[in-house]
Amino acid sequence: MTSLADIRSTFLDFFARQGHEVVASSPLVPRNDPTLMFTNSGMVQFKNVFTGLETRPYRRATTAQKCVRAGGKHNDLDNVGYTARHHTFFEMLGNFSFGDYFKEAAIPFAWELLTRDFAIPPDRLLVTVFHTDDEAAAIWKKVAGLPDERIIRIPTSDNFWMMGPTGPCGPCTEIFYDHGPAIWGGPPGSPEEDGDRFIEIWNLVFMQFEQAEDGSRTDLPRPSIDTGMGLERIGALLQGKHDNYDTDLLRSLIEASAHATSTDPDGPGRIHHRVIADHLRSTSFLIADGVMPSNEGRGYVLRRIMRRAMRHAAMLGARDPVMHRLVPALVRGMGAAYPELVRGEALIADTLRREETRFRETLDRGLRLLDEELARLPEGAPLPGEAAFRLYSTYGFPLDLTQDALREKGRTVDIAGFEAAMEEEKTRARASWSGSGEARDAAVWFDLAARLGATEFLGYETERAEGQVLALVRDGIPVDALEEGETGWAVANQTPFYAEAGGQVGDTGWLRPLSDHGAEIVVEDTQKFAEGRLIAHRVRVARGTLRTGEAVALEVDRPRRAAIRANHSATHLLNEALRRALGEHVAQRGSLNAPDRLRFDFTHGKALTPEELSAVEEEVNAFIRQNSPVETRVMTPDEARALGAQALFGEKYGDEVRVVSMGSAPGSGKGPDGATYSIELCGGTHVARTGDIGAFVLLGDSASSAGVRRVEALTGQAALRHLREQDRRLQEAAAALKVPVPELVDRVRVLAEERRALQNELAQLRRQMALGGGGTPPRQREVRGVAFRAQVLSGVRGRDLPALIDGMKAEMGSGAILLIADDGGKAAVAAGVTDDLVGRLSAVDLVRAAVAELGGRGGGGRPDMAQGGASSAAKADAAIRAAETVIEGVTA
Repeated sequence: MTSLADIRSTFLDFFARQGHEVVASSPLVPRNDPTLMFTNSGMVQFKNVFTGLETRPYRRATTAQKCVRAGGKHNDLDNVGYTARHHTFFEMLGNFSFGDYFKEAAIPFAWELLTRDFAIPPDRLLVTVFHTDDEAAAIWKKVAGLPDERIIRIPTSDNFWMMGPTGPCGPCTEIFYDHGPAIWGGPPGSPEEDGDRFIEIWNLVFMQFEQAEDGSRTDLPRPSIDTGMGLERIGALLQGKHDNYDTDLLRSLIEASAHATSTDPDGPGRIHHRVIADHLRSTSFLIADGVMPSNEGRGYVLRRIMRRAMRHAAMLGARDPVMHRLVPALVRGMGAAYPELVRGEALIADTLRREETRFRETLDRGLRLLDEELARLPEGAPLPGEAAFRLYSTYGFPLDLTQDALREKGRTVDIAGFEAAMEEEKTRARASWSGSGEARDAAVWFDLAARLGATEFLGYETERAEGQVLALVRDGIPVDALEEGETGWAVANQTPFYAEAGGQVGDTGWLRPLSDHGAEIVVEDTQKFAEGRLIAHRVRVARGTLRTGEAVALEVDRPRRAAIRANHSATHLLNEALRRALGEHVAQRGSLNAPDRLRFDFTHGKALTPEELSAVEEEVNAFIRQNSPVETRVMTPDEARALGAQALFGEKYGDEVRVVSMGSAPGSGKGPDGATYSIELCGGTHVARTGDIGAFVLLGDSASSAGVRRVEALTGQAALRHLREQDRRLQEAAAALKVPVPELVDRVRVLAEERRALQNELAQLRRQMALGGGGTPPRQREVRGVAFRAQVLSGVRGRDLPALIDGMKAEMGSGAILLIADDGGKAAVAAGVTDDLVGRLSAVDLVRAAVAELGGRGGGGRPDMAQGGASSAAKADAAIRAAETVIEGVTA
């Protein structure tokens, strides 16, 4: 059987023989199109080449491009698993010509590959062309010998491609495979075209025209070719299947899912396995390309896909996380073609495991509440939009999961009602939000850039220069002058000031008019505008006046710049030290290089141990003491990557990049000689030698977001001051405890143990007092067959209530408990449910009902133990009755 891997390589090899450059797949996060959520076709990475904004050293290219369609206009999420050919992740095979060849070569290439290399019978193929494209029809007739009835002319936009309302466009020709009369369906353009007999396998786009705003079209001077063939679709055809999920790769993932859940891959859970197989690919590739689950943007879409797969795993009966256990199967199947999967395997698995663990509680609670809502509705009635929104906003249960769960019950959601509830919530949020008023119309900066040209940056070579003020902007409006006491933005023709970018903060310093030596203009910040073309100085006129056209001396605050340089260079060493200590999955996700400290965010699934932090700190300091030169070279991005340079995820790079190298590590380094420790693409400023950093002290690590850790550190004088302060505190602590510094830790440990023992003893005494008469006597009764104990306590702190409940649970064996403590004038509430009742009754519901009666809000915890609070325990009896009502409702 021909595998998908064989088909991929056959396609690329064929076009390589035809003089095409084999270009690696671009990341799923588009580098060159901020309007796209994800890369959704093969031409995305070449968009600027087609429009003439970018040039490449080749005019023919071929790719196997990884794509995701799960958000925005191209969203196939709801159909995945239920149809034969819908996916969130797929591979698009394509060949491209950038003004090199056109229809006369593209059509023969396609026919030769399909009928010779893929050995598809010619009599099973037919094509469509745009109804006015006589040229394409004639080439098909000549090259393939197709009769007129198998060259179908389509007059609709289905066979005319447009990049947008204006710009390149042109007709298409689509190639179809005929599965034969045994399968229902008609040819394209017929009333039965939605059937499965005729399946599109390849689309060839002829970029022939330029469309203007008025709708008119003119011939492009260099017409181009863009084609796309879905690997899964052609794979199903060549493997004799009619369903993409029956191809070798997807089938192997389905069987891995079945094995992990101990279920039949083709049994009642068939749809669940298909969803899991598809979503495993999309989530794993997105994580490998730097997207992490979050509550906004791409991270939110990733989380939705992950949770949809996790719900299907739960429906297969899986009680423990499953998705992370399937990652090795994916890496085995696709790691050779996409090495980023191999590099990121540990991070992918860890991210999936943590997300699935966190989602389990949300899923169980959401499905139970959904069932409760449905029980109140007539048979077959749609779920009200307000109820769906409440599940989403209050319990974190996304709309698409609600829809997916209802779909299997033959029910729907009132989408209009959901959107109305969502809009009402947004209206409330907007009404309560107060903005800063800092946002300005960016048009002024683009207008200035068009008129003035780009600012020349001199800061790599000097920290002082002379220039001419070309523009002043105050409150978003260009002005001729800034008077004493005013603030605004100043743009000069050239500047040594570094504008904030790549994590490095903007420079500060002074502008001094050469015509007025008494004037003093303080530069408080430096930023880039108009897509980086303009460098603008945020200035405050302390004395005198600053006018446009004036010659000025521009002087950077040198000590501040030196501290920033040290922190930035230390960040490069830190990045490499983390990768060597923790693994190749470590990738930068943000940084701050300020004068007083540095901060570095990176992908890693758990907190660093003290030993790991110590090892990283020691390694960075070792390369600082090495005092090796910091070298900077300018080269193309491809040359830099070939050198092994690390690039910042999400950063845009032009035709030339600065590559910063530092540290000597013979035998275990990077670069052609294998001797360079750190190589990164970076536009920032750096020290001349690593020894200029002085010293490096890690302050520890913390969680930045899901799957992302954050470390902070100090360098130079700041590091030495920190160490001196730490030593002073140790000396003071040792003196206070009357022990030498070396014995301080042991003494503190003994004191901590003594304190813990006293706290436990005090807590036990308080519990005994509470149960022995503090407050009201315990009340216990049967509520619909559930033993319910409630008590109001005094002299007991809220933190002691869970321990009391655990003791009562052990005593009761089975039942529910509610305790209300008068804790310093406020009410502390806790509830517990024994394990045998957790499936029917939740302690969270008991607490929330009681807290509401006491005049409080919320409350939370686990189904077996929950806590909340209110301002007063005066209505304790009503709170206990409210909890009883909850028990009556769920046990009725």
